[in-house]
Amino acid sequence: MRLDSPRIEPVDLDRLDTAQLDALTPLLETGGGKVGGGQVLNIFRTLAQTPDAATAFLVWGGHILSRRNSLPPRERELVILRTGYLCKSGYEWMQHHRIGLDSGLTAGEIERIKAGADAAGWTPLESAMLRATDELVNSHHISDATWAALAELGDQGRMDLVYTVGQYTQVSMMLNSFGVQLEEGSVDPDLRG
Repeated sequence: MRLDSPRIEPVDLDRLDTAQLDALTPLLETGGGKVGGGQVLNIFRTLAQTPDAATAFLVWGGHILSRRNSLPPRERELVILRTGYLCKSGYEWMQHHRIGLDSGLTAGEIERIKAGADAAGWTPLESAMLRATDELVNSHHISDATWAALAELGDQGRMDLVYTVGQYTQVSMMLNSFGVQLEEGSVDPDLRG
């Protein structure tokens, strides 16, 4: 975590105005964005400070995390976790650590994501996905060699990889800059400060 306290306070769910309630209603109705089936996550409570933006964000974020994204959940989480790690977003890393485990990544693989594309044990495609993530975060462009190594994904998969990394780079910037705090638990020591 880069900040020890929020710069933008999460909204109080007992004091929502109409626009904030409208923005959060999809989460409240479906149970999405909740911890253990109860608490609405701090990220969404923070974004509700700007309800119109939160509504648009939830639509796009919902697309990225849905089956409409052609990346299988395991591979999607691989690039989301790498993005969060590169952006030093402790909140993102911790939330998607759990989601990554639920999506088929092992705890060892999640730890190995920190080492990147050249770490032993990745398939050629996984390595290319991690390399593409690094290139997108660092230079905002996938090199020709990495693009070619992603051919197995097809055009839609390569586009969805760019969309996913872009979404989670933005999410990481918001989390880091707004000071969104974890609901519970500790932050990975590699992602402090």
